[in-house]
Amino acid sequence: MSDVDDTVPAGRGRRLRIPRSRGALGGLAVLLLGAWGALIPFLGPSFDFAFTPDEPWVWTAARGWLEVLPGAAAVIGGLLMLVSRNRLVASFGAWLGVAAGFWFVIGPVLAGPLGIGDVGDPVATSDWKRAVLQLTYFYGLGALILFFAATSLGRLSVRSARDIAFAQREVDTRAAAEADRQRRPADTPRPGETAPWSTPATEPRPRDPGPYRG
Repeated sequence: MSDVDDTVPAGRGRRLRIPRSRGALGGLAVLLLGAWGALIPFLGPSFDFAFTPDEPWVWTAARGWLEVLPGAAAVIGGLLMLVSRNRLVASFGAWLGVAAGFWFVIGPVLAGPLGIGDVGDPVATSDWKRAVLQLTYFYGLGALILFFAATSLGRLSVRSARDIAFAQREVDTRAAAEADRQRRPADTPRPGETAPWSTPATEPRPRDPGPYRG
């Protein structure tokens, strides 16, 4: 049993606070995989690793719908998971990653019925290279994004003892700052400051020598 009191960080907003490292690993993986998926159709033809049309930096409707769109969604979702300290925002990023991975897997199959373009043919002379291209462009890539996004989503949906301790530290820090502010009088100077009521020191008046005696 954890020795952290779950009732201490009261308030819904505090319960949604999580350490930034909570979704960092999954977020980074989803971000990098999404960047790969969005850029490889334009870079792959340069080193003979592509689907037709095997020309670099050629835009087609199929590349936009089936590769750039899910890749961009994965990048945004991974970035939200990586940097957010809010459970809802990070979970939204994980759901974006899940949707992107799912579309990478089913998009090539639905491209024809939906009329969004032809994914093209793998530029390969062997069955092994054809399989590698299909896995790295679509099916395997989508499965990996799905795995990391779904794993992070599961972690984000559970409020662990670490999350409670993180929220409790924030509450303790704010309470200590508030108590310190209340203890300090309004006119008490802080270190390095001059009190508002202080006046500069004056030089002592010269002593009266009294009447002159000749």
